Amino acid sequence: MVEKLQQTLRDSAAARWTVLVLVASMMFFAYMFVDILSPLASLLNDTLGWDQGVFGTYAAGEYLLNVFGFLILAGIILDKMGVRFTGLLSASLMVLGAAIKYWGISWSEANTVEWLNSWWTVMPGSAKIAMFGFMIFGCGCEMAGTTVSKILAKWFKGKEMALAMGLEMAIARVGVFAAMWLSPMISHHFAVDGTNSVTAPLLFASLLLVIGLLNFFVFTIMDNRFDRQLVAVGEMTTEHDPEEEFHVSDLKQIFSSKMFWIIALLCVLYYSAIFPFQRFATNFLEETLSISNAEAAGLFKWFPILAMVLTPFLGAFIDYKGKGASMMMLGALIMIACHGIFAFVLPAYPSKTLALITILVLGVSFSLVPASMWPSVPKIIDEKVLGSAYCLIFWVQNVGLCLVPLLIGKLRVATNGYFVPMIVFASFGVLAFILSLALKVEDKRKNYGLELPNKK
Repeated sequence: MVEKLQQTLRDSAAARWTVLVLVASMMFFAYMFVDILSPLASLLNDTLGWDQGVFGTYAAGEYLLNVFGFLILAGIILDKMGVRFTGLLSASLMVLGAAIKYWGISWSEANTVEWLNSWWTVMPGSAKIAMFGFMIFGCGCEMAGTTVSKILAKWFKGKEMALAMGLEMAIARVGVFAAMWLSPMISHHFAVDGTNSVTAPLLFASLLLVIGLLNFFVFTIMDNRFDRQLVAVGEMTTEHDPEEEFHVSDLKQIFSSKMFWIIALLCVLYYSAIFPFQRFATNFLEETLSISNAEAAGLFKWFPILAMVLTPFLGAFIDYKGKGASMMMLGALIMIACHGIFAFVLPAYPSKTLALITILVLGVSFSLVPASMWPSVPKIIDEKVLGSAYCLIFWVQNVGLCLVPLLIGKLRVATNGYFVPMIVFASFGVLAFILSLALKVEDKRKNYGLELPNKK
């Protein structure tokens, strides 16, 4: 009887995997919204006057408020208020930001508004409103990402944590594939007078975010029941022990951790060579291979496929065999090679087959590093400040993700090509590899267990 009383929803495979589906679907819709306009860069230029510099500035807007402190606040909210409140807040911010972005583009597309064009004249009015909406969305999206990480650490503690995190990332990345695949199709289907639509794909992705919000609401019901069970079995108390309650002063545990800073810097360098590249990849392929926008988007849509397939298996490998630090090193090496091919080989030998193979191999890198990085954080950071740790890592990451699209957009205009941007991306990979090597050395010295399996 005692053993039966100690069972919780975490011990039910059906319950914990249902939680995974609910929160991962929200991130799927979020990732889809992020890149829904990426395949339409040429159309945005033709219809709204967004050149590559404008597009890069708009893309940087997703991270702007996070860089200026919102993500640090988000971590405190997450550890103080819990995953239910923070998740609902983040999902609501995503829906609000999407609504502003859609309204800005659809409204200013049909209306010339003098005050919008009278300041910051390099940015069209539609780009200004879209960027503001993207800023609001970005706050919700990054907060949601850290919240989901803490949710999975909570629900899969002592279980298949790396596998769950790997599956969540895989499902989310299908959103990139879906955006690259569906956006041109929807745009063409809702063409008016021979001009493809920018607003139709945006509206479609915005409505999916509403579904994501509803899914998270269902999760809150399950998580509330789970907490009551944790109280019943003694894993939680109804009244917080002052020594266990989160205090802002606890953040010093994070800031004083050498391993935290290595992972945070590795994260920002690695992702700065992935996500900003996604924004420009369709246009890069379009120009380098002399193909249409739709064909270029059709090639790049396969980028997340190998990541989607491999990440869960890599997560399971880490759960049962370990080798997380070694996998980060391998992922960084693969990324260096891929961006090197984009810089030197593909322009000299413009082959769609070579482009597709390189894109797929880059997807392998995109599975190796995240699949090993995120489950490593709970091994080096106390659970009490885990939410803040994830948010601080995302904050450091967002500094790069905000500045790099601006840099790439400027380099693209200044050099009138993609050679220098690709060299920049490859350089990020070199630095990421050096940090992954330092991570493995430090783990060997301090025995954090990054090379050890998660499953107990």
